Amino acid sequence: MMADRTRHRRVARQLSAVRAFAWMMWVACLSGCASTGGEGASHLSAEALLEKAQAWQTVAIRGQSAGIRADAWLHCATLAHDAMAGEAEATRTAASWLATQCSRSFFDLAAQGGPIGVAMGQSFLAGVAVRVEFRDVPDSLGSSFYLELADQVPVDALDGARYRHSGFGVPLVAFALPCSDRAICRHYPPEGVFRPATMWLEAPTGSGAHDNTPVLVVQNAELKPEHRVGNHPYALAEDVSAPIAQLLERTSLKRLAWWGMIGGAEVGKRSGLFLLDDYDPNKTPIIMIHGVAGSPLIWARLSNAIMGDAQLHRRYQIWHIVYQSNAPLLVERYRVQRYIDEAWRVLDPDGHAPARQGVVLVGHSMGGVIARLLCAQSTPAVWDAAFSAPIDSLHAGADDLATLKHVFQFQPYPGVDEIIFMAAPQRGSPAADGLLGRLVSLLGWRHIEEMAGLMRIVADNPKSIQPAIRAMLQTGHITSITSLQPDEPVTLADEKLMPAAGVRYDTIAGVLPGVTPPGDGYVPLSSALLPGSTTTLIVPSDHKVPNRPEAIAAVLKILREHGISHDVVTEASGH
Repeated sequence: MMADRTRHRRVARQLSAVRAFAWMMWVACLSGCASTGGEGASHLSAEALLEKAQAWQTVAIRGQSAGIRADAWLHCATLAHDAMAGEAEATRTAASWLATQCSRSFFDLAAQGGPIGVAMGQSFLAGVAVRVEFRDVPDSLGSSFYLELADQVPVDALDGARYRHSGFGVPLVAFALPCSDRAICRHYPPEGVFRPATMWLEAPTGSGAHDNTPVLVVQNAELKPEHRVGNHPYALAEDVSAPIAQLLERTSLKRLAWWGMIGGAEVGKRSGLFLLDDYDPNKTPIIMIHGVAGSPLIWARLSNAIMGDAQLHRRYQIWHIVYQSNAPLLVERYRVQRYIDEAWRVLDPDGHAPARQGVVLVGHSMGGVIARLLCAQSTPAVWDAAFSAPIDSLHAGADDLATLKHVFQFQPYPGVDEIIFMAAPQRGSPAADGLLGRLVSLLGWRHIEEMAGLMRIVADNPKSIQPAIRAMLQTGHITSITSLQPDEPVTLADEKLMPAAGVRYDTIAGVLPGVTPPGDGYVPLSSALLPGSTTTLIVPSDHKVPNRPEAIAAVLKILREHGISHDVVTEASGH
């Protein structure tokens, strides 16, 4: 029995050695007899190329080492890519699928579950030489960036909504660190630039310094949505949501927003206008303005839905405003105006871009009130609510007077022709009078730079200030919260300022069951509903109206119809 077992083990070892030798000979034959495609494979039919690619797929699956697998996946991807030039539709479909799968497997092997850094030119990935080529990659990504598989990025922060387009290639997230070498860098998020990208592998080109090196292609599907092989175009696969989700995962804005409302200065340091897309002079900007203690995080789901709609994304570009929401309402209006002005100076210094016309403002909570005031003409009544003497009669420094004039005297912002109000307290909010409102107002007046100049003017011109305002300023307690109190004198005056003629506006408001007076718990319907709205929609919601699917759907509908004349429509959802 012992002799039989010994003989069986010896025979098994011999058979294993024979199989290993045969496997090595087959791999060697494939390596010697088949190129990675390109000129070396040009004499083969598409069907033959596909068959060889499938053989290399088998090698990759069975490969015992990372080096063998990487080389095999590379051969599989490039040969299948060449087969995509075939005339038979079935062959092209199979080749496109296989080229994508093998490119994905090569990337998996190189990335090992994390991101990989890439730059144009020769590189080594998974121990294999490749030539990295960027095609129609956005300028915002710069000359080098990181790549990560899009389907490995969770989209929980987007309520699970993942917008992707099927097609050829591997959907990725391209991520670049913040830049500082160009003026436009100021308008990219401090967390970095995140863009969708699509990757695949191609055979060597047969020309140039690295003519024998396979090519790893990175392309942006928005800028160039197709890839052509031979006479046949292939729509590229793309994941639009993963880059937004990655940005959300890295941001600290939620914490900074609350801290900024009560006087923390950090959010003020990163205030401004930020591009969610690369700037396009021919696309209509949608400028989104958050509310008190808010941030662009409130726009995540809406932004995702707009960018996930290919038709809308071809027409619109999304810009987010970040501002420190601790100042009085008219000061916040002035701040936001400055941020938009600064962005236009960088993006369109000549002032002739088509993007300057037809701008859409979307404002949540106090951001909606700011949007209304951005499109309104100031009146003497607003000045008279705070001052009892003309501005020219005040004794003050030139800089302080200039700021005061900008805050109280303004015109409709040029180029805006539609506003979407979402849970906006157009006539103030009783919540501002509550315990939390009073506590925040006690803390929030600190670090309001513009108020320092106003305090100097008050000190030098005590008889020129209306008594109610003087009393509030002497305690230093005029803030964004006090501006939302329904009986605040300047609020009573500026709530009468309506968007200029030619500016349409739409209202979306929330209502919760059992809330008295009816409203979303913070903003009563009586304050949120604005007469003259092109459309009015009431949805069952708390104050986070922009997160509601019904509200998002309504905004998409408004954007699709933007530029078309409307009749006034009122709807109630869920009633």
